[in-house]
Amino acid sequence: MTDLTEPHVLAAGAARPTGPFAELLEIERLDENTFRGFCHAGAPMRAFGGHVAAQALVAAGRTVEDRRPVHSLHGYFLLPGIPALPIDYLVERVREGFSYTTRRVTAVQDRNEIFSLTASFKHPEPAADRHRAMPPLPGPESLPDAVAHAPDDVRRTVAATGGFNDLDVRFVPPGAPGVPPAVPGLLQHFVWMRTASPLPGDDPLLHAGALAYLSDLTLASTAGLNEQPNFFQRTAPPTLLMASLDHAMWFHRPFRADEWLLFAQRSPSASDGRGLALGEFYDLGGRLVASAVQEALIRRQS
Repeated sequence: MTDLTEPHVLAAGAARPTGPFAELLEIERLDENTFRGFCHAGAPMRAFGGHVAAQALVAAGRTVEDRRPVHSLHGYFLLPGIPALPIDYLVERVREGFSYTTRRVTAVQDRNEIFSLTASFKHPEPAADRHRAMPPLPGPESLPDAVAHAPDDVRRTVAATGGFNDLDVRFVPPGAPGVPPAVPGLLQHFVWMRTASPLPGDDPLLHAGALAYLSDLTLASTAGLNEQPNFFQRTAPPTLLMASLDHAMWFHRPFRADEWLLFAQRSPSASDGRGLALGEFYDLGGRLVASAVQEALIRRQS
């Protein structure tokens, strides 16, 4: 495993080491529609939701015989998972259409349903192409590695949970050139991210699973940035209790999750103990490759 307690900033153009991120997405096939996996902790004694969602998506995709790429997913986090116990992913083959295929996945742990996912897959087809332009922000190689430069207690927590290994995460400072001006009531956050080790190039499903994992790293915290810094940047104990409630993604164009992607995030609303955050993933060429929306529980800790 990559040691996240030590700096691993890579110079521009430097070769990246082969690492184990793909192993996080490995699941055992128990029968035609049932898979089993283990998910690491995101917080002490609680499985990281992005890991659960990623494995559920891979389970769904492994039942699509013609390897149609995923174009959307919708998931609900129902109960916190326990990192020490296996998770079974039960796949229901909802639809086998001419262009679209639909799967429903129920993640079960210790006889409890902890996560529910619906995913849709489709054949690529020619069509008009347009997308919003990527903001002209500093590139990732000019920014420090977020984990390597995180406060000591944050790095110790990462090491203790056993999670977030083999990642590159770089935060764009709020006042950096190209950051859109502040809008009253709108919080925004810009993060470059990728897996630090290469993923297989012949399996787009693994890249989609990896992006589902990455999308859960910082999206929920965007909705609470006015009260608490992101986990990797905080210098004091958390004041907010935050947990993902639901998560949706749309995959627009081919991409690689082991190459730099800009995650442009914004939160337009927080109320009733809930915060809404939206995000867009852009590749280095400025193409919009995926979008994500998440609602998170946000409560002030007593």
